[in-house]
Amino acid sequence: MYHFVGIKGSGMSSLAQIMHELGYEVKGSDVPKHFFTEDGLRERNIEITDYSADNIKEGMMIIRGASIKDDNPEIVKAEELHLPIYWYNEFLGIMTEKFKSICIAGCHGKTTTTSMMALVLNELKGANYLIGDGTGYAKEGNEFFILESCEYKRHFLSYTPYYSIITNIDLDHVDYYKDIDDVIDAYKDFANKTNKIIIACGDDRYTHTLEVNPPIFYYGLDEDNDIRAFNVNYKETGTSFEVEVEGNYYGFFDLPIYGKHMLLDALAVIAICYYERLDAKDVNRVFKEFKGAKRRFSETIVGDSIIIDDYAHHPNEVKSTLKAVKQKYPDKKVVSIFQPHTFTRTKEFADDIAEVLNTTDKAFVMDIHPAREKQEDYEGVTSDLIIKNLKSGGHINIDEAEKLYEEKDAVYVFMSPNDISSLENDLQKLLEENLSK
Repeated sequence: MYHFVGIKGSGMSSLAQIMHELGYEVKGSDVPKHFFTEDGLRERNIEITDYSADNIKEGMMIIRGASIKDDNPEIVKAEELHLPIYWYNEFLGIMTEKFKSICIAGCHGKTTTTSMMALVLNELKGANYLIGDGTGYAKEGNEFFILESCEYKRHFLSYTPYYSIITNIDLDHVDYYKDIDDVIDAYKDFANKTNKIIIACGDDRYTHTLEVNPPIFYYGLDEDNDIRAFNVNYKETGTSFEVEVEGNYYGFFDLPIYGKHMLLDALAVIAICYYERLDAKDVNRVFKEFKGAKRRFSETIVGDSIIIDDYAHHPNEVKSTLKAVKQKYPDKKVVSIFQPHTFTRTKEFADDIAEVLNTTDKAFVMDIHPAREKQEDYEGVTSDLIIKNLKSGGHINIDEAEKLYEEKDAVYVFMSPNDISSLENDLQKLLEENLSK
């Protein structure tokens, strides 16, 4: 029996689903609040309970989420019973050794790239996958394992990649990394664990600084890349482009993706497909079915209004998301709703976030979601650091959808890694009520 402490965490939920599909008995515990990541668990009838020492029994294998504290009653009980306890990344690291693992890392774009890779490679070759949006899949006999590989606290150093993908390198998780050089050092160590080849975004300003031993191939739009997209056409219906690899023409792609950032994510997938000798026409055919990852540019259309839910929380992610919105909806008014994530990020990036939000017609900012941090440790750090620099908009609470409703017939872009769906749902109800009048 595998018991997951913190089973609703995005990676934990995915891993629990994988273990279940591989035939193991799985259950888990978490807080009572509903998270979108638990949907896949419910579909598989995986038992989820509240935290309690009574959940822990002899003979269990304990998987512990990254946010679980030492005083959690289940961890205390498991230690009393001398049960084997693995951190999430430790256990996942063991699994990567059992497959040809494609470890997808990067400060931005991991989830979307992993989702794309899972769709294409599973259809054409068969692959297990773990996506950081709460999606996990496995089938006995698959030789590939695709997994999102997070750099936080250097967790991805637990993994053993067959292929490694680096979508970009940026300063994030400023509560852990002291500067960009510290981040680069972590990515260098990750890349050097690769068994076959490294696929890295060559348009990124830091990936070329990596000192690595395995072969590294770069992808992007710049002409000096090994895998290069050209004749790119950004359309309201998606993006089309051609690809050459190491000077050889590979194929034409016409995909339902928006923004340069998603084009680059797709190129990373196409690179793996090329080196796995997959036919470009087959890759394009399957790729056309891509619907996006959960909470990554997820759309709901209500009349002439569009509600977009996105995980963006770093200024570069917000910028990429808003560019994609303007590609798909060039003639619509754009209203952005942003919830800052952690006090450290807000303190570090407040000015940059305000600058990006000001590219929209109106911007609203919610109170900071603290995640693992505490307000008392960051005196004076509030969402006002962003709001004071906004040209139009202001503060909004989770129960103030009427502020957004005043901006009718717009694209509403909700951005936060935290669940702010109640505000989105309230806005949707107001819009639907107006349609029925």
